[in-house]
Amino acid sequence: MSDKKADIFNSARELFYSKGFKDANIADIAKQAGIGVGTFYNYYSSKEALFFEVYIKENEDQKKHLLESMNLNEDPVTMITKMVAQNASEMNSNGILKEWYNKELFSKLEQSFYEQRGIERFDEISQGGTAELIKKWKSEGKIRDDLDDELIFAIFKSIFYIDLHKSEIGIQFFPQILFYITEFIMKGITDCRK
Repeated sequence: MSDKKADIFNSARELFYSKGFKDANIADIAKQAGIGVGTFYNYYSSKEALFFEVYIKENEDQKKHLLESMNLNEDPVTMITKMVAQNASEMNSNGILKEWYNKELFSKLEQSFYEQRGIERFDEISQGGTAELIKKWKSEGKIRDDLDDELIFAIFKSIFYIDLHKSEIGIQFFPQILFYITEFIMKGITDCRK
């Protein structure tokens, strides 16, 4: 039973990546998974439900890869601005992740992201390494030591969460606004004259 669900998931991931959400359909997913359309509904209630599950997994994998690829010896401003730029680049080049900017799908995707604990799961992925990095930067005098470590971590999270509010801010300003906010935040955190 679980193998069929994995086959559906993997087939859908391939089709969503190559065709996008709109052009991938249940019949194609079922055919590629080697099942009937009726069997699809034994595992997923809709194409949207399946896509949201695929999206969450793809996003987690991308964030893990992003964190693993960072040069921890770079100065904090350079490292975090590179991370934000690389994240934006990977989101725009990934057929699944770029759906985050699909106006028709965004509100449903955002709701599913919250319901499936997308934010909490990203926090779990990043918290351990980030806590150690903050301690390292503080010991090296690279970031302000008058700020609590948890506050600094919350500030870092805010950089990535601002993307959840792009429609309220104005999608026409993304990703430029994200880069500027990151730069301003990081320059404030690294100003050790405080």
